[in-house]
Amino acid sequence: MRIKDRHMWIFFVLPGVILLVLVLGFPAVTSVLYSIRAEGGSQAGYTLSHYSALLRDPFFKTTFFNTILFVFFSVASHLVFGLAVAMVLNRALPAKPLFRIIALLPWVVPDVVAGIVWKWMYDPIYGAINDVLAKLGLIESPIEWLSNPKLALFSIIVVNLWRGFPFVMLILLAGLQAIPKNHYEAAAIDGASWLRTFFHITLPGLRKMFVVAMALDIVWEVRRFGLIQAMTQGGPGVLTEVLSTYTYKQYFQFFRFEYASAISVVMTACLLLVSLPYIWMISQEE
Repeated sequence: MRIKDRHMWIFFVLPGVILLVLVLGFPAVTSVLYSIRAEGGSQAGYTLSHYSALLRDPFFKTTFFNTILFVFFSVASHLVFGLAVAMVLNRALPAKPLFRIIALLPWVVPDVVAGIVWKWMYDPIYGAINDVLAKLGLIESPIEWLSNPKLALFSIIVVNLWRGFPFVMLILLAGLQAIPKNHYEAAAIDGASWLRTFFHITLPGLRKMFVVAMALDIVWEVRRFGLIQAMTQGGPGVLTEVLSTYTYKQYFQFFRFEYASAISVVMTACLLLVSLPYIWMISQEE
């Protein structure tokens, strides 16, 4: 059987479509159905009681607030630190490829491995951080980094900064290399200072890249699970509990499948709202 050339694209696209339906589509539809299913199975009917229960759940409210704090400070630090490192790597440096590889290494480390290593470094007795601070004379007694209610979430955000900034740095570095060099040359001829060049050339040239980096990084950080689970498992109490770890506990520890599915649907809806500016920008370019 001969297939016309104009129909060949179907055979190239079909495997990817089937894979997306099986890996993403089927679980998504199943989660939505579970979230509106009454306790006791599908024979008990469907209801929206799980969503109304979320509004009355104080733990969900605390977890949602923790997620906002975690995502906000993580993304903000990624953008600032990632831009700084990208600007350094964009300059003419000796052994530039080596420094770029070193800057990308934290991103290669899996979340769980990074969490275990940093948990050991934060250990109040055997940890390297307290040992260094004590030798420098900055502390007199060990600090409970992951047990102190005031420091636990901050300590995880610091680790997440180290773990996640290379992703943003890579996007912004690509944006910096796309800015025409004659813009900087013209600014230098006009006698513009570094600060004016940064605000009038660099930042406007990175506007679209900032939107891309921020949208994708927010999606990654809302879904961040392995790092927090390996370091604190949401403790002490629920002070470092985020939506991903809370959903995991509801599903795999408390076996509240319908309630966990409702949380995941709410997470997906929030991520879709955050992604709308990015989707709109991409559609406008096309």
